[in-house]
Amino acid sequence: MRTQVAIIGSGPSGLLLGRLLTLAGIDNILLDRVDRAYILARVRAGVLEQGMVEMMREAEAAERLDVEGLRHAGFDIALDGALHHIDLKGLTGGKQVTVYGQTEVTRDLMDKREADGAPTIYDVHHVTPRDFGGQHPWITYEKDGRTHRIDTDFVIGCDGFHGASRKAVPPKAIDTFERVYPFGWLGLLADVPPARDELVYGKHARGFTLCSMRSKTRSRYYIQVPLTDQAENWSDDAFWDELRRRLPAEVAETVVTGLSFEKSIAPLRSFVAEPMRFGRLFLAGDAAHIVPPTGAKGLNLAASDIRYLFDGIREFYAEKSSAGLDAYSARALARIWKAERFSWWMTTMLHTFAEDDAFGRRVHDAELAYTLSSVAARTALAENYVGLPY
Repeated sequence: MRTQVAIIGSGPSGLLLGRLLTLAGIDNILLDRVDRAYILARVRAGVLEQGMVEMMREAEAAERLDVEGLRHAGFDIALDGALHHIDLKGLTGGKQVTVYGQTEVTRDLMDKREADGAPTIYDVHHVTPRDFGGQHPWITYEKDGRTHRIDTDFVIGCDGFHGASRKAVPPKAIDTFERVYPFGWLGLLADVPPARDELVYGKHARGFTLCSMRSKTRSRYYIQVPLTDQAENWSDDAFWDELRRRLPAEVAETVVTGLSFEKSIAPLRSFVAEPMRFGRLFLAGDAAHIVPPTGAKGLNLAASDIRYLFDGIREFYAEKSSAGLDAYSARALARIWKAERFSWWMTTMLHTFAEDDAFGRRVHDAELAYTLSSVAARTALAENYVGLPY
């Protein structure tokens, strides 16, 4: 089998790249270790920067997004029983974010790919990129008990933190940077209306909270918990009680409780792999970087990777130039590290750290107090939250 671009991973980043390549007339194949139903059963966050929204429109896959996406011009930070509004639109000259679930982004792109007739091979095993240091890389994989081969010009690894792409890189050729946080987010998803029209981030002596949403009828709530906790040990009633205990009264009173249909604990980490190019193998999205979800940057960082990759691949075929691909890793990492800094900053400022001494707690409190009281600090927060330029 032969293709111009082989993409490992059919999450939103792989699908977005595939769709853009297909529209540009560039052949591509997608591979994934699981099937469509499994992928669409995963419930993920979905606060989209304007750049991500524009890329969905460029991919001609934004019909539902433009109708159903919830435009948010700001959010609140709850502290000491009061709400402090962050006016994203006012602080950034009119920019805002859109709440639209990652699962829905994936569904929209999958539907477009199927309509295009572009090939996706599901349920594959032992995917291995080979000879990517030369001019003629290829991939082997197993399916239905047989080994298959794909010859390609480029291999794009969009297969996540645990995927095969980064593992194929010789250890001496890659550097990794990581910070693991000493807590997790216990998240509950329920078909109840959200507490407020916009998100509420909260800091409390008992821990962080986030009141989020997937739609006007589906809400996602989070509370900070120790990593030793287990989701099955939290009843719905216990979760709702703890959430409301940490929120200001005016928010707690508007929380509509209901039966959860998904409850899990997500550990938080920051991770970056450098570089993101190895000959003709390129890493994108979670294969190259992870951010804690506090700053809503995970999916959006993957989108900016795809922006740079697609532009470089298109330039390679249309103009016979490798300049864009040669610059990919440096361009992507420059934006990634800014997002890593922002997500780390939001996380340290809004969470409680059991290992902090009295000085550390006071410094974190002062950081948040200063941010809420300073127009300059709130502007910096808003500029990063809505997304830095590509």
